[in-house]
Amino acid sequence: MEKILIVDDDPALLRILKMRLEADNYRVTDVTNGQDAMAALEAGHFDLAVIDYQLRDENGIDLMISLKRIDPEMAVIILTAYGTIQKAVSAIQKGADSYLTKPFDDDNELLNHVRLCLEKNKLSEEIKALRSMLHEKFGFKNIIAKDEKMISVLKAIVLAAKTDSNILLEGESGTGKELMAKSIHVASSRKNAPFIAVNCAAIPEALFESELFGVRRGAFTGADWDKKGFLEQARNGTFFFDEITEIPISLQAKLLRVLQENEFYPLGGNKKIAFKARIIAATNKNLTDEVACGNFREDLYYRIRVIPFTLPPLRERRACIPVLAQFFLDSFRQKMEKNVRQFSPEAMKKLSSAPWPGNVRELKNVVEYCVAMSQAPVISPDLIMTGPDDSTENLKPFKEAKRDFEKQYISQLLTLTRGNVSQAAKLAGKYRADFYDQIKKCGLEPEHFRDAVQ
Repeated sequence: MEKILIVDDDPALLRILKMRLEADNYRVTDVTNGQDAMAALEAGHFDLAVIDYQLRDENGIDLMISLKRIDPEMAVIILTAYGTIQKAVSAIQKGADSYLTKPFDDDNELLNHVRLCLEKNKLSEEIKALRSMLHEKFGFKNIIAKDEKMISVLKAIVLAAKTDSNILLEGESGTGKELMAKSIHVASSRKNAPFIAVNCAAIPEALFESELFGVRRGAFTGADWDKKGFLEQARNGTFFFDEITEIPISLQAKLLRVLQENEFYPLGGNKKIAFKARIIAATNKNLTDEVACGNFREDLYYRIRVIPFTLPPLRERRACIPVLAQFFLDSFRQKMEKNVRQFSPEAMKKLSSAPWPGNVRELKNVVEYCVAMSQAPVISPDLIMTGPDDSTENLKPFKEAKRDFEKQYISQLLTLTRGNVSQAAKLAGKYRADFYDQIKKCGLEPEHFRDAVQ
């Protein structure tokens, strides 16, 4: 049963809040001042605090800051008087998870805010617990997984990381093969040496050999200096071939020789270079089929497929979707400096049931869009676009849609403040100078909004 702390100097409202929350099976402690609130928190843990913005002789936000010094993980809802938008914005900027204007429309409004904050807190705690567990158990800092299928893969990968054997990672696009390759490198004895990643599909065939093996001065017209190839740069470290099936068939024999002899000649060079790196390869194709079709050498296949792993697609890891979505939301919220805190239950349900053909990468992109375009602390389901059924021929590119949103948002703020840039900047939670630059970037003139309002 979750524990909630209520702080309000109005005894009548305090009784009502306590009664409503206890009726919904929460354990409630109610106090009328900051001193008693601090004492209550020092005496025991609370999952959530509901604090009135204006307490007698003290400020609710200042109290919130003091309480969070004791328990930074505790969720907080600030109660504000109706219409005080600036106070609500200030509360969110300083660490509140939500705000609620009083009087409440009905009991559901209060309970919905409480449930959302507690759910978000649970997800945040679960993310921290998972990352801590995976780091402690496997040594992986940047991987989040809670389903048994992925955990079993991680257990096996930890054993493989301690060897020097070549590893093949198979899985659909977006399942995190490069992140897994980096994690293997960090967990290996080569962690202090270079990790060199090459996307084989991104290198033109004509340049592949020189990029891979390097060039010595005078090897061909335009080769005016020595250039180290990727293989030489990876010495004593880990070499990651992403999309290895895209290596030109003409170069596969030369790569095989490198793996067999652990040495190679750079283009135009007459001195062999020792190759002492561990190979990790990845593909989103079925490598056995590629061999059967003649697109990939069988002897090279056996060289790189010493220890194979298949990363499961996101649709087979649905238990991970809520924690991954909240993790990405928290990350983008900080980067964009936006007061977007969580997904609504309906939005999270939509995320959890989507097919995710693009896997974790697609989920990350969807969350980025949601954070960028949301105008509220809670992301609604209408912002979530996850596939053909939600797409439209008229859908704008992300940058264009973001630019249009920013212009519309700033226009609304300037209309609301009658062209007062300082007041609009406060509502947006921006410094005046930065906000003014954004106005100019959108091609808007504050004076027009003063003139337009009669």
